[in-house]
Amino acid sequence: MLATTSSAATLDGQRFDDSARLATQDLALNGLGLRAMVFIKVNVAALYLPEKAATFRVIANMPGPKRLQLRLLTKTDADGFIDALFEGFEENCTKVEFAWLNARMQQLTQIINAIGNVVAGDSINFDFVLAVGTLITVNGVKKGAVIEAPDFYNAVLKIFIGEAPVDEQLKAGPLGR
Repeated sequence: MLATTSSAATLDGQRFDDSARLATQDLALNGLGLRAMVFIKVNVAALYLPEKAATFRVIANMPGPKRLQLRLLTKTDADGFIDALFEGFEENCTKVEFAWLNARMQQLTQIINAIGNVVAGDSINFDFVLAVGTLITVNGVKKGAVIEAPDFYNAVLKIFIGEAPVDEQLKAGPLGR
């Protein structure tokens, strides 16, 4: 289920393949975005899809596998990463959705805690495979159990490309703008 890749696109010195293969399907790089906090560049996000799309709604309803890849530009500890994700969930989900996501967020917390600290240059993939769920890999190595729920993957995407993204500038890139 893990991917193979080809060609390249670059943002802030980070090279990303123009395509990836996930669950026997070729995905195209939809776009790249840079996340920065004050003066610190945090990561570059790449979104890979079965076909190009420019809105969260289209992407959320798109069948087939999807990949959100985060290439880290700075060291990040597990607690900080978890806090940022949970804040993103809260900003982008209704109270009902947030309550429904709780068990999946706890599973994500366990996975990230098991990963521990990540450093500049590490790649974290959030992969969605239909009928399987969300898989998390770090530098190509699968981490933790599959998180089984298509809505969970869409909640993760909302953090980056939803109505209240973690960074508006970041949002434009993966949406191909």
